[in-house]
Amino acid sequence: MQEFMKAIVCREFGAPRQVIDVQTMSAPTQLGDHDVLMEVHYATASHATGLLIEGRYQKSPPLPFIPGTEGVGRVLACGKDVHHVRPQDLAVFVCDWGAYAQQMTVDASTVYRVPPGLDPLQALALPISYGTAFTALHWRAQIQAGDSILVLGAGSGVGAAAVELAAQVPGVTIIACASTEAKRAAALRNGAHHAVSPDHLIEQVKAVTDGKGATLVFDPVGGDLLLQSLRCTAQHGRIVIIGFASGTIPHVPMNLVLVKNLTVLGFFYGQYIGWTPANERRRYAEPMQAMMAELFGMAKSGAIHPGISRIYAMHQLCDALDDLHGREVLGKIALTITGDNP
Repeated sequence: MQEFMKAIVCREFGAPRQVIDVQTMSAPTQLGDHDVLMEVHYATASHATGLLIEGRYQKSPPLPFIPGTEGVGRVLACGKDVHHVRPQDLAVFVCDWGAYAQQMTVDASTVYRVPPGLDPLQALALPISYGTAFTALHWRAQIQAGDSILVLGAGSGVGAAAVELAAQVPGVTIIACASTEAKRAAALRNGAHHAVSPDHLIEQVKAVTDGKGATLVFDPVGGDLLLQSLRCTAQHGRIVIIGFASGTIPHVPMNLVLVKNLTVLGFFYGQYIGWTPANERRRYAEPMQAMMAELFGMAKSGAIHPGISRIYAMHQLCDALDDLHGREVLGKIALTITGDNP
C-alpha cells in the first residue's frame, strides 16, 4: 500500500474543464469493518459523471470530491466483516464517488469478485450498464416471451446492454433505436431484430410491428424520444424510464397513457447500490451479488459481450466527456487510473 496517490479532484461544481485537475494526495489509511481497500486500475466515465461534476445529479457530494462511480482493480485489504473477497482478488465495484483515485475504500456490499478467465475490462462494463439493464428488464418491467421491445439509446452503454440482455429472453423481438448507422449495425450484431433511427421513429416502429407498436419501451434518453415512443407503444404496453441522457425531462401527455392503457414504470438502479438517502446497498447486497454472478457467467460463456470501446488517460477525463456528449463513442469508455502519469 502506497503512501501517496494521484486522483482527479473536483474543487467546485461547474464545467469540468474549469473545476477539475489531477492532484497528488495521501492514500487512504482508514478501513472500516465492512470496507474494502481497492487499488483502482480502470474506472468508467459516463453522462452521470458530468452531471455529478456540474452539481446536477440526484445526489451531490461534499466539496472538494473525487468523481468516479465504477471501477476495477485489485483488493488490497478487507475489513473484518468482509468474507466474499480477499486481498489480491480482482474485483469490480460501484461507489457513490471516488473511483478516479489510485486507491480508495468502498463498502463491501457493492464489491464483486471477478471470476478467473474474465478480462478486467469486460468485467468493468458490467456493474452499472448491464446491472441497470438486467434489473430494469427483469425486476421492474418483467420482460417475457412475446414482448416486442423498443430500446432507445441503443448505442449507449446501458442501451447496448439492454439489447444484448433482451436477446437472451426467448421469444422477444428487439427494435434498437440509435443515432448513427454504426450504432445501429452494432445493435443488429448484438441481437436486435430491427434497427431504426430517431428520425420518424413512430412510422418505423409501426412498420416493423405490423402497426401494433412495441409492447415494452426501454428509455434511458427521455426528451422528445420518449414523447415519440408513447405514440408507437402498443395498447397495454409498458414504458420503463431509466434516465434522461438527452438532458431533457419530458412532460408526459397523460391522456395518451390513459387512452392506451399504458403502464409507465420509473426505475432508479441507485436504490440497489446505495445511491439514495436511505443507503440500502446492504439490504440489496444478496440479490445484487446473485445478479452480478449471473452476468459474469453470461460474459464468460460469450452470451453477452461487455467491453470498453475507448480508454483515456487519467488527465483526459474532459476529452472523454466531450466525446460522450458529441455522440462520438459506442458503448462504454474508461480512464486508466493506476499507471497513468499525466
